[in-house]
Amino acid sequence: MRLAEIIGLRPEPAAGVLVTLTRRCPLSCAHCSTGSGPETDERPDPGDLRRFVASFTARDRPEVMMLTGGEPLLMPGLVRELALSAREKGTRTAVLSGMFFARARSVPRAVLRAAAAVDHFSASLDLHHEREVSRAAVFAALRALSATGTHVSLHLTGTGPDDPYLAEATAAVEREFGGALPVLVNEIRAFGRAAAWARPARAVGGNDGAAPAPCAMAAWPVVAFDGTVLACCNQHTVDRRPVPPHLYLGRIADDSWATVRARALDSPLLRTVRTVGPLHLRARHAPDAPPAASYCDACRQLSALPGAVAAAERTASGAAGALLDLTVGRARRAHGPAALVRAHGCAAYAAWVERPGPGEPEGVR
Repeated sequence: MRLAEIIGLRPEPAAGVLVTLTRRCPLSCAHCSTGSGPETDERPDPGDLRRFVASFTARDRPEVMMLTGGEPLLMPGLVRELALSAREKGTRTAVLSGMFFARARSVPRAVLRAAAAVDHFSASLDLHHEREVSRAAVFAALRALSATGTHVSLHLTGTGPDDPYLAEATAAVEREFGGALPVLVNEIRAFGRAAAWARPARAVGGNDGAAPAPCAMAAWPVVAFDGTVLACCNQHTVDRRPVPPHLYLGRIADDSWATVRARALDSPLLRTVRTVGPLHLRARHAPDAPPAASYCDACRQLSALPGAVAAAERTASGAAGALLDLTVGRARRAHGPAALVRAHGCAAYAAWVERPGPGEPEGVR
């Protein structure tokens, strides 16, 4: 599975699920959005994760399951087990790793077995990661992982389009892989350990709510560190309790994928967030609401705004609301993965997600 396929599916409701295996990580990067580190051991119960993934069926399953953390490859056996279980039902699996294991002379056998079971492997790299794992080691490990037959990519993070690190790092990728490595470039957000120094995230769509600005990040359910299933991957939502009612989808200890998917797809408020965005909904139907600090804060407040809730019920319920939700998601998907990165990632490098992987012909996307 290529990086462009994963990114391209991101706006489609319930086409994927993000699964956090642990908050623990051997690294202590200064920009970590999740606040992961060696001393943290919060994680969902592995048995609950197995049961949740086993609830996928051939007729009701996500297209892709993204395994993340913390560092998911602290549990390579679980990564392999979940990936193989999902594959039986037709779900493909991607994993995102901080590459702690690359500090060894060779990739550990357990990690190679895990990589062979997944359909995509993405490595994180940025200025902060490089202080703990060298770039050369990450590049060498990616080549070894690619040799298992799994598609590989790089997830670069910097402070913005003018960050000299991003210019230098992408040039290094070009020299090392000759244009044959897809790269997703994102900007550091003020979450986790970066909250004290990173600049606030820009508003999605760059508007004040007058025009619709749909949120693709509310499309895929997210399994958080405590087993709670959320409708949003924003780190404030992942970390804070209680969860706003419209962003709560259940718990993997109690709910199946079918139940979580139905809650995600059938909620009029979530449909409205995905199709016009929270700012537009507030501007039209809750104009007297207290000002929100950001686009995402505007969304988290929606459950407490009766006018917004009532408007969502009127306009996004039933078959008509479901059709609108599906149509907008597929229309955004039709624009291609680079368009999504321009909206949510680092726009200057958006085209890098569509590059072929190692060993692929230039025309393959």
